[in-house]
Amino acid sequence: MLGRFIAERARLIVALGIAVALLAGAIGAGTINALSLNRFEAPGSESMRVREALARDHRTGSPNLALLVTARQGRVDDPALTGAGEALTRELAAHPGVGAAWSYWSEGERETLRSRDGRQALILAWAPGDANQVRRDLLPVLTPAFTRTSDALTVRVGGSDEVFRQTMTQARQDFLRAELLVLPLVLLLLWWVYRRISPALLTVGIGLFAVFGSLAMLRGVVAFTDVSTFAANIALVMGIGLGVDYGLFVVFRFREELRGGHAVPDAVARTVRGAGRTVLFSGGTVAASLSVLLVFPFPFLRSFAYAGVAVVLAAVTGATVLLPAALSLLGRRVERRGPVPDVTEGPWYRVARRVMRRPFVFGGAALAVLLLLGAPFLGVRFGLPDDRVLPTSAPARQLYDQVRAGFPVEEADAIQLVASGASPETVAPYAAALSRLPGVARVDSSAGSYRGGSRSTDHPGGPDHLGQRLVVLPTSARLAEDATGLVRDVRAVPAPFPVEAGGYPAELTDYRDGVTSKLPLVGGLIVSVTFVLLFLMTGSLIAPLKATVLNVLSLSVMFGVLVLVFQQGHFSDLLGFTPTGTIEPSVPILMFCIAYGLSMDYEVFLLARIKEEYDRTGDALASVPLGIARSAPLVTAAAAILAVSFATYATGQVVFLKQLGVGMALAILVDATLIRGVLLPVLMRLAGPANWWAPMPLRRLHRRIGLPG
Repeated sequence: MLGRFIAERARLIVALGIAVALLAGAIGAGTINALSLNRFEAPGSESMRVREALARDHRTGSPNLALLVTARQGRVDDPALTGAGEALTRELAAHPGVGAAWSYWSEGERETLRSRDGRQALILAWAPGDANQVRRDLLPVLTPAFTRTSDALTVRVGGSDEVFRQTMTQARQDFLRAELLVLPLVLLLLWWVYRRISPALLTVGIGLFAVFGSLAMLRGVVAFTDVSTFAANIALVMGIGLGVDYGLFVVFRFREELRGGHAVPDAVARTVRGAGRTVLFSGGTVAASLSVLLVFPFPFLRSFAYAGVAVVLAAVTGATVLLPAALSLLGRRVERRGPVPDVTEGPWYRVARRVMRRPFVFGGAALAVLLLLGAPFLGVRFGLPDDRVLPTSAPARQLYDQVRAGFPVEEADAIQLVASGASPETVAPYAAALSRLPGVARVDSSAGSYRGGSRSTDHPGGPDHLGQRLVVLPTSARLAEDATGLVRDVRAVPAPFPVEAGGYPAELTDYRDGVTSKLPLVGGLIVSVTFVLLFLMTGSLIAPLKATVLNVLSLSVMFGVLVLVFQQGHFSDLLGFTPTGTIEPSVPILMFCIAYGLSMDYEVFLLARIKEEYDRTGDALASVPLGIARSAPLVTAAAAILAVSFATYATGQVVFLKQLGVGMALAILVDATLIRGVLLPVLMRLAGPANWWAPMPLRRLHRRIGLPG
């Protein structure tokens, strides 16, 4: 019905589609500036309460800005440089938007704020406000103002907010460069697949329609909630990917209907009825996979859900409405030139038949390869991001490379404790106990500074301004090896008064714990929702169960390689990044949701054709190679194009993008070959007629609520 309507009003629909795309592009162009910058923070957590208390009661906070001052001659203790350092500290403290500033010179020449060789010193500052205020409003003005070189010294700007401001800037450049590379590559690959330029241009057009449409929808979401700038990047990469996937499927099906002898209007109607249903189910699985990110209370992760659902809506609309209308106008001009071989003569049919004849041999070999590649994931260590997500050429990265090499402690990474009802008498034994923890360099309190359980002779009086605050300075080694463990150790020390721990390490720890604690829920929701969708499509319990097992195997390879490469550091020189021994959990979670949805995408394409053959012939075994032969060329082409699209992001300079590019490209290629080409026919061969089994009550339920083919 819908297909016939589209064929009859094709010109009007195409004209409206172009108008909508242009309008969406105009609206979406303003989306980028409306998106928010986010920090790694867990709303309502202990560390957030400490941040609020520090700002409210003490007019300070964890330093998120830093100036590295380097003496060009002499040492930072020289009288001339001491005066310059004091003046620079006052200048930074007085800069609009800066709440407090302190330095080596203002803190009684603390050795932790001076390099070991005496040539460098740090000025630290706290700038209040959210990430948008600091990174978008303050730092673009402050950084050039304080980046200076004189005869006596050089000054460079750093701090956690400057690191991630530079990360966002670099990521945006990497994404734009990748997209400029992806579009001609995708167009070339599509021309090679279709052997005609017109369907190639149409398919790329659907990808662009998905990008413009999703950005326009995000502009509406921004009116009600914060959406991260990374959501625009996901809209770009997934818009092209899903648009190409769905466009390929529709064009392939339209060509098949034309080869079957149907007139163009009939071919359009049959394409929308058959391929449109499959695209709808596929889009539902991808949207469901990404929408589970809404369970996280973090705007950063929730933003990917908004972007993912918007991309699916735009891509499905373009592929099932706009593309069929355009195909109706082009008609037989999209057909492939030259004869088309019978599906039983193609390589995928022969491979499926061979695999099904010896299922244990081929299935066992494929399973062994997948388990071997996925095994490194057993040693995963989730950790905290730092400046090493940036390339070594980035100014903030260069600053912190010098700090790591020259300073005994990174004082900006101190753990901040806020106590209630404490006095110097009760604080003293507590501070001494904290200072005895492994990996603690010093504890500053109103009762004095403590090292190894004893009051420091270097700073016996302790900073008077601390009041009911304590500052725990970790050693660089403990911070690098086990920052979250140190935070837990600090929180576990018994205190004679109520106390809470915050500071940058605690904030990242609370964020990491908040993310990882919801992983079982996220995984369970994705599996459950996609299981229900596949049941509605197939009426089977075995097909969704098999799809879940195959998807888990596919994703285990992706995570295993992430650990092998980005945690353990293999091929780091080739890819151009610095391994830290841990993986920040947000990006792998995003990759899990995208990869699971795309894996189910290909499962839907294959199952739909196999089910069609089974419904037509009633032969549970013969329908498998026939269905695979009809859909595998499409899946292979879509996977190759999507893998190339993601792989371009591995050329980026930010580690997060490299992870996305390498992990997603590998997951897609493994899924389209070993998973769908070997294990899928093996499992269907072993299950036989049980592939389409469901108990009678569920079969009756499917007849009532399932979507017919």
